[in-house]
Amino acid sequence: MRIADVLRAKGSRVETVDSTASVAELVSALAAHNVGALVVVADGTVAGIVSERDVVRHLGSRGGGLLTDPVASIMTTDLYTCTSSDTVDTLTVHMTERRVRHVPVLDDGELVGIVSIGDVVKSRIDQLEAGQEHLAAYIAQG
Repeated sequence: MRIADVLRAKGSRVETVDSTASVAELVSALAAHNVGALVVVADGTVAGIVSERDVVRHLGSRGGGLLTDPVASIMTTDLYTCTSSDTVDTLTVHMTERRVRHVPVLDDGELVGIVSIGDVVKSRIDQLEAGQEHLAAYIAQG
């Protein structure tokens, strides 16, 4: 299964935040969209990603004053991305090895979606269930 298949099933909408937005604005956007991470854009291009974990980690070390700081001060810039033609199996390995939960999907430099670890797990479960159904049908034909 390819990432394009995952995006077809879940949709390709990606919530973003500008790198100059405040962390307080970021927190509001995370809550409003009910997501765990937002892709950060600067000058119309993908500049990084920022998650709830980033907020919590920086709050712990910097305190409440963090809320007025720009998102750029806490975002991850060493960004791992994939393309829509990559396989779910390959992405699963990379997400596990790199310990990332959200991966932006870029085709020719254009943001076309985002895949979470939950999307990957759902995809794998769907594949296993389909295989089980095929096997059960084959046995039943017996």
